[in-house]
Amino acid sequence: MKSSRHYWLLAGILLLGAVLRFWHLDLKPLWMDEVITALFSLGHTYYDVPLEKALPLSAFEQVFTLNAQATCAQITKTVSVQSVHPPLFFCGMHQWLNWLNPLPVSWVWKLRSLPALCGVGAIAALYLLNRIAFSPKAGLVGAALMAVSPFAVYLSQEARHYTFPMLLIILALAGLYAMLVDLQKQRFRLPIWLGWIAVNSIGFYVHYFFLLAFLAQSVTLVLGASKIAQSKHATTWQQAKNALSFTAGDRNQKTAQPRVGEAEAEEDKPLYSMNSTSYTLFTSNIPSLISIFIVCLAYLPWLPTFFSHTGRPEIDWMKSHAPSWQHVIAPLYQLPMGWILMVAAFPVEQQPIWVVVLGGVPLLIFIVWLIWQVKSGLRQLWRSPQSHLGTWMLVTFILVVVLEFVAIAYLVGTDLTQVPRYNFIYFPAVCALIGACLSQRSPNRNESNKLIFRLSKTPSAIAIVLLVALLSSLFVVQDLVFQKPYNPGLVAQNLSVEPIENRLVVNAYQGFQDIALGLSFALKLQQQEHQVKKSSRTHFALLSQTNGYNQVWADLAQLKQPLSFPLNLWVISPGLRRRDYNQQLMLGDRAGAQHSCDIDPTHHYRLGVPYQLYQCTK
Repeated sequence: MKSSRHYWLLAGILLLGAVLRFWHLDLKPLWMDEVITALFSLGHTYYDVPLEKALPLSAFEQVFTLNAQATCAQITKTVSVQSVHPPLFFCGMHQWLNWLNPLPVSWVWKLRSLPALCGVGAIAALYLLNRIAFSPKAGLVGAALMAVSPFAVYLSQEARHYTFPMLLIILALAGLYAMLVDLQKQRFRLPIWLGWIAVNSIGFYVHYFFLLAFLAQSVTLVLGASKIAQSKHATTWQQAKNALSFTAGDRNQKTAQPRVGEAEAEEDKPLYSMNSTSYTLFTSNIPSLISIFIVCLAYLPWLPTFFSHTGRPEIDWMKSHAPSWQHVIAPLYQLPMGWILMVAAFPVEQQPIWVVVLGGVPLLIFIVWLIWQVKSGLRQLWRSPQSHLGTWMLVTFILVVVLEFVAIAYLVGTDLTQVPRYNFIYFPAVCALIGACLSQRSPNRNESNKLIFRLSKTPSAIAIVLLVALLSSLFVVQDLVFQKPYNPGLVAQNLSVEPIENRLVVNAYQGFQDIALGLSFALKLQQQEHQVKKSSRTHFALLSQTNGYNQVWADLAQLKQPLSFPLNLWVISPGLRRRDYNQQLMLGDRAGAQHSCDIDPTHHYRLGVPYQLYQCTK
């Protein structure tokens, strides 16, 4: 491949990846986690959110304006108390929003632009990883797969800290490969090792799950160093044995035959004792262990906060509440489902069964064919001396992370496999490995005239995989797959089903996350009213349910709200069962008179949280 054509292809891949990531960047509504990102990144806290008041939707805009005077120290303090995340991403996002503040684009676009940019950076980083670990062609194929992967596009369009650690993981894997090469060639490039230490130190302060990636890298590094040391030890032993055999043979020709047993004793005497082997393995791991230890030291300042976060109620939702048999089998099918979504995703969410079958059957056929392709390429990579080390590194890293997920699910009771986006920890390694496998030459087959073998030829296989992934990414951009949790768009649509214009939406909250969830609904309702160009007749209130829902109903009756009757009262009530809704609620008007609000049983919905319509009469 000519050099100029190679780099033109790389530029085209980067451009395509950028287009997919920035296209319709502000189309989809912000969901709960993105609202959390917005609050902290804009320099605000939950205490800035107006609570226990019925306010017009426009009143919440102030919470989503940039507080340019906020400092990283203030954001760090807020995040440590009001969140369960490390602070570095939010500090970086705040600076980024300061830089973009003069641009005449929506604040949602600005908020999501940094993760999208990191997603483009991940494409370039994956090219680098595959180029140094395999070949320039593998670099292009891996970068192309990262560019059009629906999973990568989905993460890049989330205002969350997924693409930044993903970029760091790719850089760390590239450094890890270079370190293994150093050990293999018995050299030491200090910048490489320091870079690996720096990247892994930063990663923990971006996302806690980076710890899983660091642990997997550490295991891979120690195993790799031991594997290389054992290989060199065996080679040295064989060379010494050959030299001894040659010397003994030469001596036998010049001297008398030794007494019976002497020769056998000399030959059976080990060249290296077990202690010598253990010492060699230990000394070969000294650079690796020192590097790992330095990274651990870098984590120490934040560890007390980290341990305090692990006991917070905000993470209880990740614990498995399913019956025991479901808890056992769930990770076994959720893991492969997550792997499929890395390369293909068709719009089958919340669709009729015939749509699921229509989209699912071709997807299943494609996945079976892709597994066959990857298996063939993986066999070639594993057997080749030039690519074995890189292949072994990626396979080991992936296996260790998957084992971590399984161990956390079964031993801790926290099932990370139920959340596909958490696969960002090892997705870059999977993407790199698939790209390297697809870039291998197809084996010659006499049946090359058959369709199945024609589709197995390298250019055809690469084209098919990239086209399926590209089609899936288009579905992502159009919000047909990877739909937002709690679906704020559909909730806002359901809240507008009744013709009465006066509308009061009450969102009960118990913790910070419930507040963020309510704000996501309020933002979508406001956007909805702007689109129809209609003056707001909607008010929104966040009421505490810390003391139970009886207190919510009592506070609702005393709530000061300016809307006239009749009106629609919507109650969004996390954790409340349908049978526990009161059949009638009381609501006051501007004069203080109480009006009855009767439940409408035909308008009860549940999308993550339940919400119920009440009709309030004059």
